[in-house]
Amino acid sequence: MAPRTDRAFDAGGFVQTLTHAPGVYRMLDASGNLLYVGKARDLKKRVSSYFQKTSPGPRTRRMITQTERMEVTVTATEAEALLLENTLIKQHHPRYNILLRDDKSYPYIYASTHQTYPGLSFYRGRRRRKGRTFGPYASVGALRETLNTLQKLFRTRQCPDSFFRNRSRPCLQYQIKRCTAPCVGYITPEDYRADVDLTLRFLEGRNEEVMHDLTARMDRASERLDYEEAAEWRNRIQSLQEICRHYRTGVASGHFDVVAAVCEGGLHCVQVSSFRGGASHGNRSYFPVVNDAAIEAPELLRGFLGQYYLERVAPPEVLLNHPVPDREALEEWLSGKSPGRIRLCANVRGRRRTQVELVERNARQSIAVRTQSRSGIRERLEALAEALLLDAMPARLECFDVSHTRGEATVASCVVYTTEGPSRSEFRSFNISGITPGDDYGALREALTRRYTRVCAGEYPAPDVLLVDGGKGQLRVAREVLATLDAPGIVVASVAKGEGRKPGTETVYADTVEGPLHLPQRSVAFHLIQQIRDEAHRFAVTGHRRRRAKRRLESPLEEIPGVGPQRRQNLLRYFGGWQGIRKATAADLARVPGIGAGLAQEIYDYLHEENT
Repeated sequence: MAPRTDRAFDAGGFVQTLTHAPGVYRMLDASGNLLYVGKARDLKKRVSSYFQKTSPGPRTRRMITQTERMEVTVTATEAEALLLENTLIKQHHPRYNILLRDDKSYPYIYASTHQTYPGLSFYRGRRRRKGRTFGPYASVGALRETLNTLQKLFRTRQCPDSFFRNRSRPCLQYQIKRCTAPCVGYITPEDYRADVDLTLRFLEGRNEEVMHDLTARMDRASERLDYEEAAEWRNRIQSLQEICRHYRTGVASGHFDVVAAVCEGGLHCVQVSSFRGGASHGNRSYFPVVNDAAIEAPELLRGFLGQYYLERVAPPEVLLNHPVPDREALEEWLSGKSPGRIRLCANVRGRRRTQVELVERNARQSIAVRTQSRSGIRERLEALAEALLLDAMPARLECFDVSHTRGEATVASCVVYTTEGPSRSEFRSFNISGITPGDDYGALREALTRRYTRVCAGEYPAPDVLLVDGGKGQLRVAREVLATLDAPGIVVASVAKGEGRKPGTETVYADTVEGPLHLPQRSVAFHLIQQIRDEAHRFAVTGHRRRRAKRRLESPLEEIPGVGPQRRQNLLRYFGGWQGIRKATAADLARVPGIGAGLAQEIYDYLHEENT
């Protein structure tokens, strides 16, 4: 299949306008949506390669077929182009790029070294605070374990500053020998600073220096004949030695990350393990969004590294299980973000090679677990298809639920399940208004109409099964909405709660089944329906509580046009509060400074309508 030529985009003319300088190119569809972002050492050569007569891969063919416009940004260097490329990918999430869907920043250990008695704490976010940060850690669990170890070894405080400033006596941490009680002055600032210095050096990986320092303190205590203190330092030294043995077994020394990419069975996994000072800082598996199942590990690594280190400082070495394209440009870009030179090493030996193989094995294990999870979801979907008498296994399900408190702050939820399980990025909530308070049918009708109007317009994919929480009434509403919008091909089902709302007694009604459907409690199809229904209920309740809390913090006067902050303040001051305003007549309201007769009547009418 050759690239499409019957379109307005003149590829040949566009290529002729390009320069041979480095830069970033962007492919857009007819609606202006960003399809792909790429960087090039030579813009003209790179972009023209997409439109050669030689047939590109299927992924590239699809992308070119949809491209109606291209834009370029010329940069000074290839490294600058790489930075811009990854920034645009993270910002816009183009369809044909490899997407690292994890915007949460990595955790760090924060040391408030600017304080008289510095403390250690968990920290996540931009590193702009005074003091020092150590990390990033690959997992929160690894960071918590490190903090726990530091508290045992060096007894530096880990309490919040507000807690520290307001202590009149030592807390439990002092009693169990995990703190030296600086909050009540049981240790001098100088001695405490020495403990903090040991802590910082340990976090920097200078364990031998720390061991030497602890040994010197033990010797000084022995010379003073303070054998109790010497025994305490001896115990700390033994603990430190044990910790070092635990973390260093089979691990190469130094600061480095190990990144391994594996592509198997249509799944793509990248495993990251971090090591600082030869000690493991944890590991984590990523499953980037890849639209081309035939993508190979080197390209996957290249796309992943750019996004992963976009907001992180890389260690001096990053060990890889495959060589990556554009290695020199990646190294230049990473080094520009770091105080020293960064090396990407794919062909390593000895302990480092062993570590790379171990991380790659972990990536394969993660794929095996994901595959097993997928097979479980597939089993449930196939059982659901059999229970509902569907022609094929449903690939997409949507479930709706409504939540309110006596009609207040009504919210409807829509949760989406696919063959991957819950697709949380597609969950949506709808704030319902303009209905009679407590009208569940009206709320469901509004939510379904808003959702499936956009589905029919092609903004969202249509589900195979639409599930609503409720009985025959909710089922009827869903059918009417889909019929009105002319949205055929969607099987509608409802889940009615049983007697006493007891789990396991639900009844299912569906288009494809005559009468109520009572599924056995052991049925995996029944478990899937329960899971989706419960998730929709949880999401609706969460949205309702959030909306209700927000409304109760707002004044009803804010909804009246012409009543701004100053006038609201005048009303509250004049009548002594909200109850006085509600009891006031229009003539009383007109006496308030800044409130004329016309506005007073509008306020009175609004409050009167609210109370009826």
